[in-house]
Amino acid sequence: MLHVVKRDGRKVEFDSIKITNAIKGATEEIGYDLKESEFIELTQKVIKKIEEINVEQLNVEQVQNIVENTLLENNYREIGVTYSNYRRERTKIREIKSDLMKAIEKIGVETDRDNANVGNNFSSKLLRIASESNKWHNLSAMPKYLAKAHENGDIYYHDLDSYNLTTNCLHIPTREILERGFNTGYGTIRRPKRIESAAELSCILLQSTQNDMFGGQSHPDFDNDMGVFVNPTRKEIIKELTELGIEDEKIREATEKKLRRCIEQSMQGIVYNLNTMHSRAGSQVPFSSINLGIPDSKDAALICEIFLLEYEKGLGNEEQPIFPNIIFRVKKGVNKEVGDPYYYLFELACRVAAKRMNPTFMNLDADFNKVYYDKGVVPATMGCRTYICSNVNGEPGTKGRGNIAPTTINLPRIGILAKKDINKFFKLLDSKLELAKESLMHRYDVLKRLRVKDLPFVAGQGLMKGSENLKADDSIESILLQGTWVIGFIGLAETLIALTGKHHGEDEQSRELGLKIVSHMRQYTDRLVEETHLNWSCYATPAEGLSGRFIVQDKKVFGELPGVTDKDYYTNSYHVPVGHAISIKDKIDIEAPYHKLCNGGHISYIELDDYPSAETIMDILNYAYNNTNINYIGINFHIRYCRECGTYLHGEEKCPNCESNNIQGISRVTGYLSLDERFGSGKVAERSDRISQGTSKHVYTI
Repeated sequence: MLHVVKRDGRKVEFDSIKITNAIKGATEEIGYDLKESEFIELTQKVIKKIEEINVEQLNVEQVQNIVENTLLENNYREIGVTYSNYRRERTKIREIKSDLMKAIEKIGVETDRDNANVGNNFSSKLLRIASESNKWHNLSAMPKYLAKAHENGDIYYHDLDSYNLTTNCLHIPTREILERGFNTGYGTIRRPKRIESAAELSCILLQSTQNDMFGGQSHPDFDNDMGVFVNPTRKEIIKELTELGIEDEKIREATEKKLRRCIEQSMQGIVYNLNTMHSRAGSQVPFSSINLGIPDSKDAALICEIFLLEYEKGLGNEEQPIFPNIIFRVKKGVNKEVGDPYYYLFELACRVAAKRMNPTFMNLDADFNKVYYDKGVVPATMGCRTYICSNVNGEPGTKGRGNIAPTTINLPRIGILAKKDINKFFKLLDSKLELAKESLMHRYDVLKRLRVKDLPFVAGQGLMKGSENLKADDSIESILLQGTWVIGFIGLAETLIALTGKHHGEDEQSRELGLKIVSHMRQYTDRLVEETHLNWSCYATPAEGLSGRFIVQDKKVFGELPGVTDKDYYTNSYHVPVGHAISIKDKIDIEAPYHKLCNGGHISYIELDDYPSAETIMDILNYAYNNTNINYIGINFHIRYCRECGTYLHGEEKCPNCESNNIQGISRVTGYLSLDERFGSGKVAERSDRISQGTSKHVYTI
């Protein structure tokens, strides 16, 4: 009688059915269709090897080694590798389960009070819990099948270290919070009286919000929200000048001159602060986005104009500001065409973007935006792509809302497993969509246990919709009803190559199939809205580290497949591969339809070979917005400047001014700008593969 020694020391009788089930599990993981007789045959081979050892007991690891070797020796390599990978990941979890896990459990409920300066928010908890430890804690706490899906690379739970602690991102109701005042924990901040104070406090809002969350933050209507503080400043300046005895006829001119200087200093302060002000226990500056361009007054237009001018100046030595990400919203009748009242702001935005890669641009005439705009709701977005307007649990809108949590599906793996069988692909996709849904519903159940005091600023100070009238010990579940639950995807291009041999930038049939796949995902999330009464969306995932993670896992199982796994990253969301030669027009035409389908967030990039002219950017945008339903666009090029003297380079290897080799490169990655040296390995590889869709040397007549 053979006994198996469990890891906790218990002895149990050997059960061959467990061997069969383990092999079946690995087989199902990669979509193999084996006959029952094959499972039995493999199990018998395992049993035969065990019998040959001729012992009375084996430990679990020894049995698993025999199973793994049997699979590898009998031409079931992919199944064996999958089985091995899963064993390795589960071993990591078991090794981490210790007294630390018990401590994390307690800290997740409430931070200890040994230090009076340690609060009870997201950053304070992560200060105590090493990020990696909490990831493994969350994996070990969730149902095993959900943990397995993440570990094996079928789907991905973003910011796993925050799974049990907080939510993703937020469009801040900036004006509303500033006008009523707020408390960051040490006292009340009253309504600002002047634009200088309002600008400074707008940065504090971003910083304090990020301390409570794991994603980005946005001022969704920045120029209008700041614009209400311009006239009170004007009145104070008039009062000051009157007291100084300035004659009445000179006051108006002097007032406007001094007012403009006040706004310039305020907007410069915002740019400086958002590139120096750290949050999350000092780990990073806020991932900030600012939406502007649709002013409702002359004062708001003045804010928009001056902010763009101050951003254009850059930092102290004219260096490129990394934050904030700026979204300039374009609308016919407002700023898009000659004769529109704020056309000059659109011209200025294009000029600044030609130097700084910011602003990015949002099309409010896209039909899915126009529906809301016509109802008085002005859509906004973020550098992280979060888009939210519709609301099954209340009034539509942006302010006070954001994405609660994303889960991303590894589309290329499904394409590989389908083996060019489209029907099988959609069957496998449905199973992963269901898995993604279950993962987010599990996260919902975890997050609803949080209380308002766990998100003391964003919930406690009423920044989040649904937090109205909640007390410190109340559940945040009403907030979870207002945000978005998103199912994202990565690598549509590689998926199409696996299925048809060509991606959507190469072939019309693949182009149609790509739209069919993402439409299928969108229809699924739309059904979930009806079924669960939660706000679900389809998301074009901004895969930064994930682009490299998924492909590394798939290479281990499937090897290097041409056009699919033969590089170091998967292509971001629905984008045409960065190394594919394609015109600006064709890239826009191909990617435009995905913007409407990906209602949880989306962006398209146009890559240029050098600094463009303002006219070039305007021509690209005019083609896109006049001829397609595209929404959010960024114009990319490589910014390089000398760290020693600040001179900007145009392809030179060293500074033409001081001959220094100390050159700083800046690129856009997944929505935000970043220093080149901070890219992950997958994005480094992608950056080197990028080719431009056109030259920047002339004005386009697309």
